[in-house]
Amino acid sequence: MGITRVTRNYQVTLPRDVREMKKVCIGDKFVITVENNEIIMKKIKGKLLERSFGAWKGGLSGVGYARKIRDEAESRERGLKL
Repeated sequence: MGITRVTRNYQVTLPRDVREMKKVCIGDKFVITVENNEIIMKKIKGKLLERSFGAWKGGLSGVGYARKIRDEAESRERGLKL
């Protein structure tokens, strides 16, 4: 285990011993979650990634989702008469 810091681009470098112990390779993908106020980083195995592909298909696009959130916030503001 080691200590790392967050760069100005919000990137972190995994310490060498952790990379070797967990066999982390360039291009590996991870799921980042927060549990009990701790950041958890789990490596995605190939089959899980393949099974998950398209899970959000048919949902709103990034722009559509942003518009929906903005519209909801504006609606709440109108309701609060801000």
